[in-house]
Amino acid sequence: MHIELVRRIESSEPDESGMYDYYYEYDIYRFTDGPLSLIARSYTDEPDEAHFLRVETNGSQRALVEADLKHPLFHLAQSHLRSEGKITLRWLSGKGNGYESVPASG
Repeated sequence: MHIELVRRIESSEPDESGMYDYYYEYDIYRFTDGPLSLIARSYTDEPDEAHFLRVETNGSQRALVEADLKHPLFHLAQSHLRSEGKITLRWLSGKGNGYESVPASG
């Protein structure tokens, strides 16, 4: 498994006093094995959380499905994030508020 980590910031322009309407700082993780990549995000103000966002295969993206949670790459990625202190893992399922808890891997 190859892991890439990129820090990103999304924000409005600061006003005269240096305040922002919005400011998001987060890390994007890309876990890759062969043509398959899993993408996850962790906001810096919630350092114990991470969210799996999507799957990428040969440059095309798709939403995660429950079967992806059983893939060996998903288990490796989950283990890596937990080793970094991410105790709350969720995946973008599109149900309810969009995120569901990742079941603990055994």
